[in-house]
Amino acid sequence: MRGTLVLTWILIICLSQVAVQSQYYSKTRHYDRKPAKETNLHFFMHEHTGVTAVVVAQANITSNSSSVPFASLVAVNDPLRTGPEPDSKVIGNVQGIALLAGMNASSTQYIDFGFNTGKFNGSSLSVFSRGEPGLAVVGGRGRFMMARGVALFNPILINATNVIIEFNVTVVHY
Repeated sequence: MRGTLVLTWILIICLSQVAVQSQYYSKTRHYDRKPAKETNLHFFMHEHTGVTAVVVAQANITSNSSSVPFASLVAVNDPLRTGPEPDSKVIGNVQGIALLAGMNASSTQYIDFGFNTGKFNGSSLSVFSRGEPGLAVVGGRGRFMMARGVALFNPILINATNVIIEFNVTVVHY
């Protein structure tokens, strides 16, 4: 027992004598900010309930008579199209989650508008916001680097199986 105690103290003394060689390295660089650009986008999200929007978690509430269940988490992967018609050109997709947390079917959403054609191919806009009256653009990638703005939406069609939402997005990016 005494030998273990002596060995422990010798180890502590030796470790305290070891010089730690670390240094924080940083070098200041000049940043040339590119001029901000403003882009206006117009597209339509086509959602098919149970196919492209699926409830992944739901609270166990027995007195819920709403068509949109309170306290539900929905995963979405919807196509973005150029028009409200089901056969209009696909320009990207929407992926994300929506938390239905209001008794009036309001939701908090994190979604990403990804574009896979045209000028914005490979770029995306990230949105994180409550759904009224518009969604806050909080970032992006590709051509929408450091994006900020607003995504205003207008429901075109809402029924038991389909939802079509028109988006008018104004985004400032670099």
